[in-house]
Amino acid sequence: MHPLLVSKFSLLTLGRSTAALQRFSFHTSKMVLIKEGDKIPSIDLFEDSPANKVNIADLCAGKKVILFAVPGAFTPGCSKTHLPGYVDKAADLKSSGVDEIVCVSVNDPFVMSAWGKAHNTAGKVRMLADPSAVFTKQLDLGTELPPLGGLRSKRFSMVLENGTVKTLNVEPDGTGLSCSLADKIKV
Repeated sequence: MHPLLVSKFSLLTLGRSTAALQRFSFHTSKMVLIKEGDKIPSIDLFEDSPANKVNIADLCAGKKVILFAVPGAFTPGCSKTHLPGYVDKAADLKSSGVDEIVCVSVNDPFVMSAWGKAHNTAGKVRMLADPSAVFTKQLDLGTELPPLGGLRSKRFSMVLENGTVKTLNVEPDGTGLSCSLADKIKV
C-alpha cells in the first residue's frame, strides 16, 4: 500500500513512532477569521449564472459596500427576516452613502437569482452565489449544517470601505438573527 494512503490508525497499530505518524500527516493552514481592518479577498462569486463572475474585491474597490451572508436561500429566517430587511432598508442605506448591498450564500447562482426575484431585490440587493464555499472558507465563516447539505455560511454582515472591513457582525450562535440584521448595521 502506498504510504500516503495508510491511515494514522494503521501507522499506530503497526507500531510506528509518533515521528513516523507526523511525517505522514497532512497539514493545512487554517484560514484566519476575517476581522476589522482586513482586506476582502479577491474571490470570484457568481450572479445569475455560472457565466457571470463577480470578483468581490473588484466590486468593493472604491466603494462603500454592505455584504451580508446567510446559510441558505429560501430558508425560513433568511427569507422571512434577513433578506427582506435589507430590501426594505436599501433606499435608506444607499442614501447614507452605501454604494452596494450584497447578499452571499453557499448556493448555486440560479437559486440565488430565483430567490432575489422572489424578494424583488433588483436595484436594491445584489444576490451573489458562493457555490463551492470558496469565499466562505477563505473568510473562515463557514459552519457545518448537514440538513442543508453540509458546509454553509454563518450569518454575518460587514461594512466594507474600498475593500477593507470596517465593521464585522457575526451571529454568535450561528443561527440567530440579531447583530447582522439591516436595522443593526452601522454605516
